[in-house]
Amino acid sequence: MFTRKETRKVQVGNLTIGGGAPVVIQSMTNTQTAKIKDTLAQIKALKEAGCELVRVAVPDEQAASALPEIVAQSPLPIVADIHFNYRLALAALDAGVAKLRINPGNIGGQDRLTQVVDKAGEKNVALRIGVNAGSLEKRLLEKYGEVTAEALVESALDHIRMVEACGFNQIVVSLKASSVPLMVAAHRLLAETVNYPQHLGVTEAGSFFSGTVHSAVGIGALLLDGLGDTIRVSLTASPLEEVRVAKEILTATGVRRFGPRVISCPTCGRTQIYLSAIAQEIEECVKGIDKPLTLAVMGCGVNGPGEAREADLGIAGGKKEGLIFCRGKIIKKVPQDKLVDEFMEVLQQYLQNEAKNEP
Repeated sequence: MFTRKETRKVQVGNLTIGGGAPVVIQSMTNTQTAKIKDTLAQIKALKEAGCELVRVAVPDEQAASALPEIVAQSPLPIVADIHFNYRLALAALDAGVAKLRINPGNIGGQDRLTQVVDKAGEKNVALRIGVNAGSLEKRLLEKYGEVTAEALVESALDHIRMVEACGFNQIVVSLKASSVPLMVAAHRLLAETVNYPQHLGVTEAGSFFSGTVHSAVGIGALLLDGLGDTIRVSLTASPLEEVRVAKEILTATGVRRFGPRVISCPTCGRTQIYLSAIAQEIEECVKGIDKPLTLAVMGCGVNGPGEAREADLGIAGGKKEGLIFCRGKIIKKVPQDKLVDEFMEVLQQYLQNEAKNEP
C-alpha cells in the first residue's frame, strides 16, 4: 500500500486540504456566475453528487458583485477563479470566498500581488497558485525550448516565492497540462521541492469518454504515488459527471470509498443471463447506500463466486437464473427475472445485520 506524502495543512472554509486530510473532490460551475440563481442551483446539485469544493469564474465586475450572495447561500466552500484583474481578487476576498485561484504572474506586478496576498492573510483565505502549460511564461519557453516538467515547476516556484515574499504560506499548487505524461512528471518533480498541497487535474482532458480515461490515468498515477490533496476531473461535459468520475478514481486507487462498488466480469461465451442490464440495474439501486461494500455481478457460476470471493455479496449467472452468494458462499438460486429484487432483499438484510453488529 502506498504512503501519502505529508504536505502542509491549509484551511479552506470548513475543509482541510493537505496535512493528511482526505483528498478533496473539486469541480467548477459552467454557469455565468452573475446569474446567481442558476449558479446556486448547480452548486447545490454538485453538493448532492458528492462535490466538496466548487470553483466559480470571476471574469468581470458583474460576476464579482454576485459573489456575496453566492457565498452566503452556497452549501459548499467557494473558490474564486481570477485572472489579470487584481481588483476582482480583492472584491472576491471581501465577498467571503474560501479560496482564491490566481496566477501571481498575471495579476499586475508585485505591488498589486502584495495587496491581494495581504488581504488574503487578513481574511484567512488560502491561495491556489495555478500554472498551465498553455500559458507558460515566454522566458521559460525560450529557456527550455518547449513546455517541459522542469519549466512548469520553475514557473510554480517563481510564483510561490512571490507569494512567500509577502509572508504568506497558505498555498495550494496546481500544474495543469493536457498531456498526461507532462502533468504527472511535473507534479512528481514539484513534490521533491516543496511540501505545499497539490491540486491534481488534466486540463482540457476532452469529452466524457476520452477525458475520463486521460484523467483517470494522470490523476490515478499520482494518487498511487501518494501525491495529491485535491482533484478536479476536467471534462467537456456536465460538472456532475466530473464529480462522478472523481469519486470512481478515488475508489479505484483505494484513496477513498463512496458507498458500494459494483464489480462485474467482461462476459464470455458462457454467459447466459443479461449481465450488463443486471449490473446497471444494481448500480442504480445501490446509489443511495453509503456503506463501502463490494458487490459482484459475475457472468457464470464456473468461476464467479471464486473470482469475487472478496466481495461482500454477489450474483453469478447461470442459464436464465443466477446464484446469490455472500463472501464466496452460495446462499440461494434465483430465476433471472427475480435476480435483482432478490439480491436487493438479501442486501438489505445484510445491511441490517451489519448495523446490529456495529459497536
